[in-house]
Amino acid sequence: MRPVAVKLNLRNQQRVDVATDITIEKPDGCCLTCSVSNLSRTGVMVSCSQEIVKQLIPEQRAPAPGHWIAVKTRFSVPVVAKQPVSIIADGNIVHMRRIARDEFQVGIQFAEFEGNGFDYVDRYVSKLLADSRNSV
Repeated sequence: MRPVAVKLNLRNQQRVDVATDITIEKPDGCCLTCSVSNLSRTGVMVSCSQEIVKQLIPEQRAPAPGHWIAVKTRFSVPVVAKQPVSIIADGNIVHMRRIARDEFQVGIQFAEFEGNGFDYVDRYVSKLLADSRNSV
């Protein structure tokens, strides 16, 4: 299966709050687990400890544009009720900020999805956005 490139339109992407674990794999094969804060069709915001940030971003400073840090992400979304689908996507750490003493947010922009990953994320985000509109 060929990877599918992400369609970039970052400013217009709506985010949905999601609470699930995500595994972030560094190029050296080291895997770290964080929590997803929110998800959009083009990226994910994760929450993690300072210890994990030190491993992901050794200098602990937000990456400069064009000097992003390549990672592979793995997480699940419940596309069909009670049946989570595993999503694997290559991406880049493009944002980092400290929000508490030992809590950081790391923004990962998706670059390529394996298989139907983009379609699954697209459907899941669309469903959550529709649900939130209907509950207002």
